Amino acid sequence: MYNAESISKTLKGELLQQTGNPGIEHILLDSRKLSFPETSLFIPLVSSRRNAHQYMDELYEKGVSNFIVSEAPAQGKFPKANIILVKDTMAALHTLVASHRLQFHIPVIGITGSNGKTIVKEWLYQLLEKDYNIVRSPKSYNSQIGVPLSVWQMKAEHNIAIFEAGISQPGEMEHLEKIIRPTIGIFTNIGEAHNEGFLNIRQKINEKLVLFSKSELLIYCKDYPVLNECVLNFHNVVGRKEGQDGGLQLFTWSRKTEADLRIISVDKNDNHTRIDALYKNEPIHISIPFVDEGSVENAIHCWALMMHLGIDQSVIRQRMDLLGNIAMRLELKQGINNCSVINDSYNSDLGSLKIALEFLQQQQQHPSRTIILSDILQSGKSDASLYEEVASLLQQKGINKVIGIGKNIFREKKSFQQIISLKSSFFQTTEEFIQQFNPQDFQHETILLKGARIFEFERIGKLLEQKVHQTILEINLSAVSHNVKQYQALLKPGTKLMAMVKAFSYGSGSFEIANLLQFHGVDYLAVAYADEGVELRRTGITMPIMVMNPEPSSFDAILQWNLEPEIYSLHLLQQFEEEVQIAGKTGFPVHIKLDTGMHRLGFEKKDIPELARLLSENPYLKVRSIFSHLAASEDPSKDELTRQQGKHFFEMSHELQKALGYFVIRHIANSAAIQRHPDLQLDMVRLGIGMYGVDSGTEMQEQLRPVSTLKTTVSQVKHLTAGDTVGYGAKWIAKGPAVTATVRIGYADGYPRRLSNGVGKMLVRGQLAPVAGVIAMDMVMLDVTLIPEVTEGDEVIVFGEHLPVQQLAAWAETIPYEILTGISQRVKRVYFEE
Repeated sequence: MYNAESISKTLKGELLQQTGNPGIEHILLDSRKLSFPETSLFIPLVSSRRNAHQYMDELYEKGVSNFIVSEAPAQGKFPKANIILVKDTMAALHTLVASHRLQFHIPVIGITGSNGKTIVKEWLYQLLEKDYNIVRSPKSYNSQIGVPLSVWQMKAEHNIAIFEAGISQPGEMEHLEKIIRPTIGIFTNIGEAHNEGFLNIRQKINEKLVLFSKSELLIYCKDYPVLNECVLNFHNVVGRKEGQDGGLQLFTWSRKTEADLRIISVDKNDNHTRIDALYKNEPIHISIPFVDEGSVENAIHCWALMMHLGIDQSVIRQRMDLLGNIAMRLELKQGINNCSVINDSYNSDLGSLKIALEFLQQQQQHPSRTIILSDILQSGKSDASLYEEVASLLQQKGINKVIGIGKNIFREKKSFQQIISLKSSFFQTTEEFIQQFNPQDFQHETILLKGARIFEFERIGKLLEQKVHQTILEINLSAVSHNVKQYQALLKPGTKLMAMVKAFSYGSGSFEIANLLQFHGVDYLAVAYADEGVELRRTGITMPIMVMNPEPSSFDAILQWNLEPEIYSLHLLQQFEEEVQIAGKTGFPVHIKLDTGMHRLGFEKKDIPELARLLSENPYLKVRSIFSHLAASEDPSKDELTRQQGKHFFEMSHELQKALGYFVIRHIANSAAIQRHPDLQLDMVRLGIGMYGVDSGTEMQEQLRPVSTLKTTVSQVKHLTAGDTVGYGAKWIAKGPAVTATVRIGYADGYPRRLSNGVGKMLVRGQLAPVAGVIAMDMVMLDVTLIPEVTEGDEVIVFGEHLPVQQLAAWAETIPYEILTGISQRVKRVYFEE
């Protein structure tokens, strides 16, 4: 057990004050993820955008008493805290966890590469869980922050560890190697992912190989020539250094040349792949329930490791045949009876449970939170202590109801029943729960499904999830977070961020996106109309919300729900002031819109004197911000117009702010201007479509991730002969034998009718299929003549990562905004976090 004194000695830090020696079990880096205050150590990290020392007050009030800081607090500010002062909190985090790692003398598997790291890690867990008590990285925790949090999980009860490591620039892997210190390495493959920070692919490989500097064994595929060459050079240097016993050994596999594991054949049949190989001149084979090349490669890496560990081939074959899909994301779907359902039902362990509960905690749309939880497997703890910890965690996270499924959790139900605020019920099997299932037991709540694979919680998911049209829009919340961070990285220190969530968040949803933005500390939200803001308030959004098009009929709602209207004319100002007076309110926040050249809405320069007179010393209204709208910030040929708008804004806002006599936020920069016109960032910027992965600039677009994927399915396949026509008006005629696929989407779903007759295309089995005929209200026909084996139920991508919405917009001769906002509300949204 660690305490402040022992950690201070490890870090060679200065123990500024010590008021006790409580045991420390948990490292806390994010104040929003606090679960166990008494046993947590908060390490505030400092970046160009955020200094986490500002959260110390909040955490101290919540009971945290152990801190590692790089900025000494005022003497006596935290009288009951233990505070260790270091030069760099990130370096301290790495040093502390590296020291923790050295206490364990067990096999530690380190995995790196461009793709497949998480799949290989999770498959190894599935394959080895019967033989070992395993500690592994939660989800994809492989960064400079994720790796320390993963390794800190190592406990005396574990007898093997599996950690993944990823880097984005030179020098990072050296830190991760000291933390993981793998005894066995797996290099999955090498590709173009995350190349931006490296000079070339060789530099990227060599940087990743640093992870194995002190390893005993490295497993890799020889079939990547550059990787093989770099590994051999690395082995010549590292394999004989520091007098290691035998040095670094290589375990190679190949489908092309001689190797330790020589792959002879890969035969795919239906949904299985048989892999035959030679190992030590003996024929061996496995079969896996997957046919894609990535899965074949990942399985062979796992096969090689299992052989190194001495597991019998018959056992390997049996377990490989039972490999299951790995859910790489948490999904949020609409449920029955106005519920939301979070599906995370592929494993159940403490690490992933905490992550899922944090995602659940973000959701504010329902007053009640429920978790359906299976037995937690392979914890290494006694059932009594394990479920006491789980019950305490649920209490800390504000869970209202728990439904436990499994013999172990059923036996330990007293741990949950003793918590007065937690309603609980227990079942020994999933089948028992399903037999007693009553839909009316679930009303207006957010439900988290968290179960190990063997409990088949997907059966429960089908009961709880609202039956939906097979055309869905998938929203990647992790991509939204990534895109926001990309723009935040461009902001000057102190510049605030307003996120535009108008028009149903550009088609991506309302409270789902707003919950995420609120959780990540965005400063403001903006909606088009008051009813959008009211809906966000009703679903638990408490942050400031600006209404950009307030109507007099909505003033009551604005005042009732504490929304902040945009004021763009003297008449509107006087109307709203009267409503505020009648409501008996004072100092109500408003936002003043200036017209600097867009000529749409806003006060002009001639209005400023009268506006200043009406607002100065006004007891009813307080100006929260002054802003304007750029007309063409994305267009280099219009940069002079943008500069003129900026000049007008500076002059007009300065005159108005001088009359007000108090500080007012000023903002004019939109998504494009954040990067193209940094001089216009001012006090706040407004991030709109860039947050959803679309930017007009090539340089910025390359740094963004697509957020939305619109997909549907094939409902029927038709085999036509020459002369057959397709669709309304018989506009499309088969020139010869042809095959069409009818898919479940139409113009009522938001697929533009102008994409008819070959103008638009969709992805079927990874290939582009042109639209055949005229788009109907609910259906589109595709020409799939050149795409073999298309069948009913096949997935069809309308737009997404491999068919950008920008391309769809170009075919339709419009802009991405119109495509995204035009997606019908009957198209169900499925939200997920990676």
